[in-house]
Amino acid sequence: MTKTLKLILCSTVLAAGTASADTVTLRIQTHQAPESASGRMVQGFVKDVETMSGGSLDIEMFYSSAVVASAEAFSAAANGILDCDMTNGSYQTGLNPAFQFVADTMGGYDTPLQYHAWLKNGGGIEAINELYEPQGMYYVGGYLGGQESLNSTRPLNGIEDLQGFKFRSPPGMESEIFAELGSTPIVMDFTEIFTALETGIIDGADASTLANNVGLGIYDIAKHTTYPGFHSMSADHLACSTSVWEGLTEQQQEIIRTAMDSMALKLMTLTLVENGEALATLPDQGVTIYDWSAEDRATFREAAIGRWDEWAKKTPETQKLVDSHKAFLKRIGLGGE
Repeated sequence: MTKTLKLILCSTVLAAGTASADTVTLRIQTHQAPESASGRMVQGFVKDVETMSGGSLDIEMFYSSAVVASAEAFSAAANGILDCDMTNGSYQTGLNPAFQFVADTMGGYDTPLQYHAWLKNGGGIEAINELYEPQGMYYVGGYLGGQESLNSTRPLNGIEDLQGFKFRSPPGMESEIFAELGSTPIVMDFTEIFTALETGIIDGADASTLANNVGLGIYDIAKHTTYPGFHSMSADHLACSTSVWEGLTEQQQEIIRTAMDSMALKLMTLTLVENGEALATLPDQGVTIYDWSAEDRATFREAAIGRWDEWAKKTPETQKLVDSHKAFLKRIGLGGE
């Protein structure tokens, strides 16, 4: 009996050693800080993958772009410095303007759920991978919280109030859309927003979601905001080196996909709750909230899609993604040609 017990213990030790040797470690970078809402969701994703894989997958997550600059994470994964990139496709618009339509459709979808519907039921994942694969990368999935809220030191009742509206804007397609509607977008670093608001250089800013704006203290200065948002809903991604992804077992790949789906749902619901909690506090702070009419939202979407068509001319890949989004918008009743 003692001999049998020794054999069992020996087999257990050997099995444990083998499992450890077979563990795959994935080096992934995110630009999110671990304490942010998205960063907390990323931490949950790591735990889910490691738990569901029974130890066959280990993730070494680098937060706040600790290894390379955010804009370099995609190429770093493609070149083997990292294994996967968990940042945002907009950083790669220099490679191809089509990446804009992976990261933020600007005026397209009203909710993050609609964007996920495009990914899962509108051919989105397949279309994105046609863009990513020539770069040596595989798109696993995306995650986003919801619409961002414009903030302002002057009223934002609707489209008419965009005339002459000077606001901080990121570069690229957003600036073009708002300029077409009569605004004066000013591209500046995120860190410059507060000083620019206080000194009147800008009337407002495109910063983040309602809850994040509250956390940043923007509404201490800007007493007007849009909610629900209508203009921007940026989606981050998980993209892995194609060779790394293909080196995983089918079971490991499915575990990662499932963990991504879970994370995406958790982030959507968390953002909904945190925005609601923030919304309840703002009137007491003297902040006026503007929910744009369906007509004004449609006008913005029409202007945005007009810019989509201009961007679509830049590359065949951009045209394909624009066509995919427009067809899906029409399919779910949000317009489109």
